[in-house]
Amino acid sequence: MRALLKRFFNDQTGSIVAEAVIVLPFMLWAYLALFVYWDAFRSVNISQKAAYTVSDMLSREMVTLPTTYVDGMQTLMSYLVGTTTGVRMRVTSVTYSTTKKQYQVEWSRSPNNALPQLTTTSIADLASQIPTMADGDHVMLVETEVDYTPPFDIDMGDFSINIGNRVMKQFVVARPRFVPKICLTGVTCT
Repeated sequence: MRALLKRFFNDQTGSIVAEAVIVLPFMLWAYLALFVYWDAFRSVNISQKAAYTVSDMLSREMVTLPTTYVDGMQTLMSYLVGTTTGVRMRVTSVTYSTTKKQYQVEWSRSPNNALPQLTTTSIADLASQIPTMADGDHVMLVETEVDYTPPFDIDMGDFSINIGNRVMKQFVVARPRFVPKICLTGVTCT
């Protein structure tokens, strides 16, 4: 019996067809898995760059913004991401008050009301994401959401790769570069 087992383990003959039938499904699964993960990474990267581009545009403004400007940034965001559906954005002007020890919303706008406007009460939930600010300092928050649907859902039992539909969220804080704060038409800007 020992001789038979030794001969079996030392035998290196085989059929290339049989080996291909065993290995090919795993190779295809690995290829598609890499494709799906790379596509998800690419989508996160694109949405992040688009959010930073919009934030940088805002930080360079020196005049009171018309409400159509924020709508135009939504159009730019959709163009940069490469889709007109499933893209949402909210722009908020925030200041900090040391006397009240809280962040206060000056104004908040979301094109087509896709995201709810932030208020001084609701921004308290985001306080951990906003950097420490001096009294009376102003920043612009740009929040974006982009829907993502993977090109494939790969199911091989225990080896499933299912990223599933996701929302790629970005949160960018930018300080105005040339003016103390950026105002919005129709909002009192002291």
